[in-house]
Amino acid sequence: MVELRQAEGGLLRKGFAGDTFNTAYYMRAFLPAAWPVDYFTAVGTDTISDELLAFIESTGVGTGFVRRVPERTPGLYMIHLKDGERSFSYWRSVSAARLLADDPAALRMAIDASDVILFSGITLAILSPGAVETLLSEIRRGRAAGKMVAFDPNIRPRLWDDADTMRRTISAGAAAATIVMPSFEDEATHFGDASIDATIARYGSLGVENLVVKDGAEGITLRFGGETVFVPSVAARNVLDTTGAGDSFNGAFLAKYLVSGDHCLAAEFAARVAATVIGHHGALLPPAEFQALMRG
Repeated sequence: MVELRQAEGGLLRKGFAGDTFNTAYYMRAFLPAAWPVDYFTAVGTDTISDELLAFIESTGVGTGFVRRVPERTPGLYMIHLKDGERSFSYWRSVSAARLLADDPAALRMAIDASDVILFSGITLAILSPGAVETLLSEIRRGRAAGKMVAFDPNIRPRLWDDADTMRRTISAGAAAATIVMPSFEDEATHFGDASIDATIARYGSLGVENLVVKDGAEGITLRFGGETVFVPSVAARNVLDTTGAGDSFNGAFLAKYLVSGDHCLAAEFAARVAATVIGHHGALLPPAEFQALMRG
């Protein structure tokens, strides 16, 4: 999506971001160079779509699977900040990404070419019901073939027609995944979970094998191989903008987990990354910051 964020003097700065792309961005930053990271979506054929694709490619994330759809454009969102916490305004009714699963052959080709698949509740929220089923069917087929499937519920009620559809579809998305990475605040608010244990139990009843429950400054609870482990958060030195905090955590976690196979080590690293990200404006940390994180 096109991102508008606050700049000096009341101006707005244009960028490009979005939850699953943000995660891909951080995976690209922290994975070995020989491991390709590609993004699957749909964009328009207009100038801003050209700019968006050029930006994605400049980050090292591949665009070979991106579909071009005439008469469509990227979505747009604006970040509103108050004391470092963010809220958003969206313009996405003619977003090409809403059609990302409308070409089943292209979707299957992208999944077949991948070892790891990441999608989110926002991915599901913007699709038509038929496209949701197409996407989940292909993802389930990929999981059956042994692919790792990561899912962040990333609950945004404004994107859904009603709460029941939202909960039902997010649960179906989780059931298709091998790793689910929810935010406890969202789960408590929209599923009524009274505790992190309740979140773990609910997703476990869906057949989810591995869970990474993020609880902001309260830390991270991991459920892998039937064992529950707690990893503390990392205190941020200066909270400027929480946009992209969860996405950066997801990308850093998956990158470190894929390389090391150690979910605790991955969570510790991801907590450091997220604490650094919220000390900067916008969802994407400047590349100059990556080396310090890798050394730390």
